Amino acid sequence: MTTSQLACTFAALALFDDDVPVNAENIQKILKAANIKVESYWPGLFASLIKDKSVGELITGACKGGGGAPSAGGAAGAGDTAGEKKVEQKEEEEEEE
Repeated sequence: MTTSQLACTFAALALFDDDVPVNAENIQKILKAANIKVESYWPGLFASLIKDKSVGELITGACKGGGGAPSAGGAAGAGDTAGEKKVEQKEEEEEEE
């Protein structure tokens, strides 16, 4: 992420946290007050993104989409445990002989 993207992200989060409308004008006001210079198109891009989806949806939706991997990893882990038990049993049998 560039400095401009981070600045606009933090400005949008600050506006959202204070229940102020997240729009290009308000993002630009926060950036100006913080003496942060960004390219003129960034506040508008962030405002249009947030117009389509609210900040709350973007925050809660950020955790979605990776649900399949943990379940697959969990199944593989369970299979490994069973395999480890078989190896341990074979080692114990060899030690007894």
